[in-house]
Amino acid sequence: MPQHDCSEKLRLLANATRMEVLERLLADDPLHVWEINEGLDVEPTLLSHHLRVLREAGLIEAERDGKALLYRLAPGVRPAKGKGIDLECCVLNFPEER
Repeated sequence: MPQHDCSEKLRLLANATRMEVLERLLADDPLHVWEINEGLDVEPTLLSHHLRVLREAGLIEAERDGKALLYRLAPGVRPAKGKGIDLECCVLNFPEER
């Protein structure tokens, strides 16, 4: 992976809301927007913006579920040991408890 791709991913993930979204998507099952937003308390339009940024960066993907969308980690983003994600250039670990 070219270094600029890695630095771009890390720049995007410097946003706390985007990191929180990725942490929630570590679950095995895809999630609807309202499930991702539980406890985040982010305005729906702002959450949609963050989801679009993550999709465009290739970190998450969406699939239709009727009129709604289901989100999951993109195939190139693998869960890491413990509670984290492997971005191929580095591994990001999330705290076990908040």
